[in-house]
Parts: sequence; structure tokens; C-alpha cells
Amino acid sequence: MSFMKAIVKTSAGPGAQLIEVPEPQITKPDQVKVRVLATSICGTDYHIYSWDRWSAGRVQPPRIMGHEFAGEVVEVGAEVGGLRVGDYVSGESHWVCGHCRQCLRNERHVCANTKILGVDVDGCFAPYVVVPAGSAWKNDRSVPPHRACIQDPLGNAVHTALSGEIIGCSVVVLGCGPIGIFAVAVAKACGASVVYATDTREYRLSLARELGADAAIDVTRHDLEAFIAGQTGGEGVDVVLEMSGAPSAIRQAMRICRPGGRVSLLGIPSQPVELDMAEDMIFKGLTIHCIVGRRLYETWDQMRALLASGRLNVEPAITHRLSLDQFDEGMALMRDGLCGKVVFEL
Repeated sequence: MSFMKAIVKTSAGPGAQLIEVPEPQITKPDQVKVRVLATSICGTDYHIYSWDRWSAGRVQPPRIMGHEFAGEVVEVGAEVGGLRVGDYVSGESHWVCGHCRQCLRNERHVCANTKILGVDVDGCFAPYVVVPAGSAWKNDRSVPPHRACIQDPLGNAVHTALSGEIIGCSVVVLGCGPIGIFAVAVAKACGASVVYATDTREYRLSLARELGADAAIDVTRHDLEAFIAGQTGGEGVDVVLEMSGAPSAIRQAMRICRPGGRVSLLGIPSQPVELDMAEDMIFKGLTIHCIVGRRLYETWDQMRALLASGRLNVEPAITHRLSLDQFDEGMALMRDGLCGKVVFEL
């Protein structure tokens, strides 16, 4: 038996350990084994690392963490036809069943039986990972591993931004965490006329500017609603992409959107949110989209085209490139909001 060092949630409590574990092996004929070249930290990984209420109710230690990766196929199962040894792939973290009502209706992003890599099954913060062939996406070789590994979260931004019309639209992105700044870049790359970004940290606002925001507003210092009213003649913007999950931001999303506009919600609130549905939503005729994950594999196709074309530049969002043994440093950066995407290179 071969062994490898992996970042493992070893017990029910804060923290994780880099320990030696058995190297994963293919156990089903539809699986592939991937040598991981790069893997990145997601907010979900930080939740598991810090062991919040959600993690305590979902994750069963010991569990190898991580679900965003790029790598090279080193072995294929007996029934795998679309992949070969040597293929350069990234992983869709949602493993879907293929037979529930949603899967049969091509709504696999809301599969009733979804398992998540690094949450429900062992993940990719390790030199090797085994995944279903259906969850391995062939990459364009022009995209280096440190960018190819961020497609899972980038897909959230693409799905959110492109869930409705974006060309020629005025857009506000609420919340400039990694997916928020990705959304800024996607909106600009796909033809938005103007993109405003908001956050409470100057570090993140500066990243939003690097990724193309026409204006970045610190909502602790400026009145966002007054600003948007001034920019739009009191009408409001065409599209609001809510990425923060903050109750105040969700309420503002409805108020700063113009009548007949679109609000796409990706941020996850930690508590119930009270809304004035009559005045701020129904009477304005808003289109509300609730976004989860990526559309499999329509969103991945869109990402591949955007990245390969060079129109979508996500490089400024990748602020730290570390090794696996620096995982505590990476998690501290996440905790303090002093990073975009943190990538581990193997």
C-alpha cells in the first residue's frame, strides 16, 4: 500500500492536520485517479477548518479536505471511455446521481442525491484524488494549473452573472470575496456597460478594481443607495449580483435594482432575512434568481471558452500560491479577509 500526505479534518473541532494517509485507489469502474497539480481553498474549506455549526452537522471526520483542483489523469476505471491517462482535468465538486428527477431534467446542479468532494467524501488537498469520470472536466492546455483549479468557484460567478442578460447592462456586485471579484471580471468580460462593486474591506475593493470594477464602494463609509441613485438618475441598475449573504446587502439588492431588473442571489445568509416583498420586489416586477453551484456542464463550457479566449483575466484574483504544509497560513488569510484565492501547488 502506498501512502501520501494530505490535509485531513481528523476530529470534530477547530483545525486540521497534514498527515500520512493511504493513497486512494479506484474502486468503481467509472472512476479516474488524478495526480493533483494545484488545489485552492474555498470558503467551505474554511468553515470545515474552523468547525462551524454547518460543518459539525454535515462532515464526519476523518475527512481529507478540499474540492477545487486541477491535475493529470494517471489511471482510469474499466468502464471509462471519455478520458485517458495523461488528460489534463479539473473537478466538478458536486457528484450527482444521474437518475433523480432533477438529473433527468438536466438540472443536475440541484441533484437530490448530491455528494460533495471534501465534504461527504475524501477530497483533493492531497497529491492524488479519485473521482467519477463524469466529474472530471478536460481543460484547455493553455490554462495553467493555478488557474484551472479555481473553475469550481469561478463557475459560481459565471452561473450567477449569466443567469440573465448581461450585455450592455449596468451591474452591481455586492460582496467582494473571491466569487464576488470573479463576478466583476465575468460581467466585464461578457459586455456589461458598467460594474460597481461593494465590500467592507479596502483590500477586497482593491482586488475588485484590478478585476475591472468601474467603481468600488466601501459600504461602511458611503451610502450605497444614494451612490447608485446618483449614478443612474434615481432609476437603479439593471442587474444586482448578491454574493455576500449579509441581510442588509440582500435588502439593498432589491432597493438598488431598477423596476423590471434582475437580482441574482448567491450569498448564503447565516440567519433568516426579512424583506419588504411588496414595495421592493413585487411592485417593481423584479426577476429573482436563486443560484446554487454551477450548471453541469453548460457553465463549465462557458468557462472554458472565456478562459481560453483570454477575455477573462482572473490572475489578479489568485493572490497567494502556497504549499500544502502552509495550510494554516492559508486558512488565516481566509479568516482575516486578506486574500483572493489561495492556491496550493503540489
